[in-house]
Amino acid sequence: MHVFLETKRLVLRRFTEADVDDLVLLDSDPEVMRFLTGEPTPRAEIEGDVLPRILRDYGRGPAGRWAAIERSTGEFVGWLALQPPEDGNVAEVELGYRLKAPVWGRGYATEGARALIRKGFTELGVQRVWAQTMAVNTASRRVLEKAGLTYVRTFHPHFDDPLPGTEHGEVEYELRRARWAGHD
Repeated sequence: MHVFLETKRLVLRRFTEADVDDLVLLDSDPEVMRFLTGEPTPRAEIEGDVLPRILRDYGRGPAGRWAAIERSTGEFVGWLALQPPEDGNVAEVELGYRLKAPVWGRGYATEGARALIRKGFTELGVQRVWAQTMAVNTASRRVLEKAGLTYVRTFHPHFDDPLPGTEHGEVEYELRRARWAGHD
């Protein structure tokens, strides 16, 4: 198991081909997908696009997406990410997380996000961590704030098939290394 990071309650490790069933199960929960696509991700898309992209990204540099494993049970509970742009440059990375609904409210997203941010700023050369979510996704916004990110803006992208709540826009949050380190 290629461990990327450990926290008090989580192990973040690289995904492998063997994780396809866990990703399918995660993305099949309507509550998990509510503010993302509003529908399950088809297994064929996970097998042919999502998982291969995750695995390919490991070759582009030190940032990416990791399987989140609950230390006490060994159970896959979702994933967390510091996702670089396509060129692999880690100066600015997107913080992301997707956890199984039964573990919501336990603080795992915040715990994992804080640990990833710390590793990004202290070991990976990250200068800015950013994230976005639907404005109405208050639970995700709370995680971003608890992880140290601050609100930047609300914007209104066009969607051909908008989800309920889209009319309130998307929000962007960020944390810059200098502020994180207390130099601002």
